[in-house]
Amino acid sequence: MAAVVETDFVVVGAGIAGLRAAIGLAADGARVLHPSEQARRGPRVLVVTKEALDESNTYYAQGGIAVAMSGEEDVALHLDDTVNAGDGLVNREAARVLVEEGPVRVEELLRWGTDFDREGGKLMLTREGAHSRNRILHAHGDATGAEIGQSLLRHARAIPNITLLEWTTTTELLVEDGTVGGVMLLGRDGTVTQVRARAVLLASGGAGQVYSETTNPAVATGDGIAMAWRAGAEIADTEFYQFHPTALSLPGVQRFLLSEALRGEGAYLRNARGDRFMERYHQLLELAPRDVVARAITREGMGPAGVTLPVWLDMRHVTKVDPATRFPGISKFLAEHGLDLRRDLIPVRPAAHYLMGGVRTDVHGRTSLPRLYAAGEVACTGVHGANRLASNSLLEGLVFGARAAEAMLGAEQRAQGTGDRLQVTGRARRVPDDERRDFSQPLRELQKTMWEKAGLLRDAEGLSAANEELRSMGSAIPEEILDRQAIELGNLLTVGELIVRSALARKESRGAHYRNDFPKRDDAKFGKHSLIAKGEPVSFFDFAAAKVMV
Repeated sequence: MAAVVETDFVVVGAGIAGLRAAIGLAADGARVLHPSEQARRGPRVLVVTKEALDESNTYYAQGGIAVAMSGEEDVALHLDDTVNAGDGLVNREAARVLVEEGPVRVEELLRWGTDFDREGGKLMLTREGAHSRNRILHAHGDATGAEIGQSLLRHARAIPNITLLEWTTTTELLVEDGTVGGVMLLGRDGTVTQVRARAVLLASGGAGQVYSETTNPAVATGDGIAMAWRAGAEIADTEFYQFHPTALSLPGVQRFLLSEALRGEGAYLRNARGDRFMERYHQLLELAPRDVVARAITREGMGPAGVTLPVWLDMRHVTKVDPATRFPGISKFLAEHGLDLRRDLIPVRPAAHYLMGGVRTDVHGRTSLPRLYAAGEVACTGVHGANRLASNSLLEGLVFGARAAEAMLGAEQRAQGTGDRLQVTGRARRVPDDERRDFSQPLRELQKTMWEKAGLLRDAEGLSAANEELRSMGSAIPEEILDRQAIELGNLLTVGELIVRSALARKESRGAHYRNDFPKRDDAKFGKHSLIAKGEPVSFFDFAAAKVMV
């Protein structure tokens, strides 16, 4: 029997979106509390993360945070750049919110002590792919996400009514009559707890582990998307998975991200012959949108008879910056493998990096299920369209994390009913030690299937085969158990199926979604966002006309 506890708000995830939302809920909530609760210091906020508080995609974000700090013209250009990068599919309302509110949220970070890099006493602004001007802030060279995460964590820890719960897996959403009323938690020691709450925010990040080649940490297993799907929430745009063009490609070495800022500082891409090749693919050369660069690298690496040819990142000619100073984290990692940006060609390959799709929300984080909210990579506002503009992800977490908190505070005080009818929407039985299994092999099979058949280059034959293979894998996972490894595998299988279904339905090529059998963009048929609702085929919709429940 699970223990039952109550709180006001549950935030699933302790990255940039989750922490910013928690701060907003706890610090500002006392001003909008129901009169019967005014005596309390503020609403109780429980932040849950399944590993340590500093293990999330936020902490791995090297490149920076894009923000228009130079006035209205810069804001307008940032909007244009975001829309252009999204390849005809950006929800303009969400993009406008992002770029207009971004400077305010970054000013908050500065007040809270975030140590962004400076030059001559002023914030140092750099450029990355598809940006029309310098507007990328960095911290400690290539540790921007970690610095922002630590700053937010310090601030959250100073607020008494925020509880930070590490090493705890959120296994399911609790639902009563179609309304979310809490979560089910699994502790590292196997303890099961049912938490009832006024509202739940999913800020659980992405799902990079669905692919064999990824820049994401091991915790990125699509938990929030899968839980929301099982509970009945609508999912949008999962066919659009961004593959970062330049991950370190060494045999037996993890796919380490080589920031786009390297190319922003002038690094070239060279093929096996030593030639620069981006001029054949885009007028912006190495600073073209990520989907263009990733596909170009993939094609340049295709040799005869299936032989893989090397593709290199070349920074040897760049003298205006010292790589060891500008990119200390990257330089240190490369040095551990005998490489130096100043003297060596660095082998690179694309790797799964960021999911543009996710749980469908409006610009206030509201999903199609009452009292369920989502922000950050787990959510889909349509702000990134078919291809995210470089360094917009950290800004997205800040802006929409804060907005989701405001919307949650404005919701009714408590869900109707006693809570006696709250239902677990998936696994519910704790697995005994003698029933535990090692799921690493089926995980590798899933990742291989997704990489080969639903990766950077797709077609109907491969996607259909992937669909069948994923269904077969799913039948091998024990039902109704509470075991973290099995839960994560099940979540990745769910996300994989959602990606494949959406990719099959979108019979065109757009942004991060490229179909070899439909290589052209088709605005007439597919100039809208994909939508998957439980029990329904994939449909297409316009964010501007869509309804989202409060």
